[in-house]
Amino acid sequence: MRIVIVDDDLLVAGALKTILEADEEVSVVGTGQDGGEALGLYRRFLPDVLLMDIRMQKVSGLEAAKQILDEYPEAKILLLTTFADDEYIVKALKYGVKGYLLKQDYQSILPAIRAVLTGQTVFGTEIVSKIPQLLQEKKAFDWGAYEISEKELKVMSLVAEGLSNKELAERLFLSEGTVRNYISNILDKLKLRDRTQLAVYYLKKNC
Repeated sequence: MRIVIVDDDLLVAGALKTILEADEEVSVVGTGQDGGEALGLYRRFLPDVLLMDIRMQKVSGLEAAKQILDEYPEAKILLLTTFADDEYIVKALKYGVKGYLLKQDYQSILPAIRAVLTGQTVFGTEIVSKIPQLLQEKKAFDWGAYEISEKELKVMSLVAEGLSNKELAERLFLSEGTVRNYISNILDKLKLRDRTQLAVYYLKKNC
């Protein structure tokens, strides 16, 4: 097996090289210290597996993984990190890396490499326990970025339910004129044309 290691901690990279090459079937053909080097190393050596840290000073392992997988969709990348960060896990899954392990779990790295070579996707025990919840979560749309107030959000939800201005006014204890002003302001903020577009936009962002 031909392996490339990219890690900005020279001691970690050296330890990984020593551990892996203790197996006579493994050859570490190249090493790097930054995600910026990873694509060049991959192009040069076309390794069976790229073993790469995530947090590095200039270009992160996730950024490098995305670049490599965009160019080499079949690349087998195994990410190593000291952080079981939810955002990292989601991005790793999205980009299509083949594995995500915690560095402290040294004994599982070689078995993980072997599993990745057979086409499996490998995540450490702590990572696996998080995946179902992360895949179910949907990040809430940031209405605040458009300066939409709580009252305006309520108006939008009722428009999406199909209520008329009169019904809206009765529900919110407002005048019809005030409701029209709310809707007009929301349309301006979201760059929408009419109530129909507003209803569709709201439902898309909340379903």
